[in-house]
Amino acid sequence: MLSNHTPLMVDISIFEKHIQTRKHTIIKNSEEERSFIAEIIESIQRLNTEHISSKDLGQLVQDDMHNIDKIWLKHSKIINITRHLKSW
Repeated sequence: MLSNHTPLMVDISIFEKHIQTRKHTIIKNSEEERSFIAEIIESIQRLNTEHISSKDLGQLVQDDMHNIDKIWLKHSKIINITRHLKSW
C-alpha cells in the first residue's frame, strides 16, 4: 500500500553534564558567620586606597577578591547536596 506520509527522523544528542553534589556554606547567625563577617570588614579596612590609579585598581580588586575567597573557605564548611526534596 502506498502512503503519502514522509518518514521523519530526529537526531537528539545527549551530553553528559556534571551535577554539583557538594557546596560550601556558612550557617546563618553562627559563630562562623560572625567570624567571617569580622574578617571581611578587617580586610576591607586594611585596603590602601591612597593615590590609587585606574591601572592599580584592577589589581587591588583582584587581590581583595582572592583574600575574600580564602576567608570564605576558612570559615565555611562543605555540605552534601541531596537529590531529594525536603518537606518543610
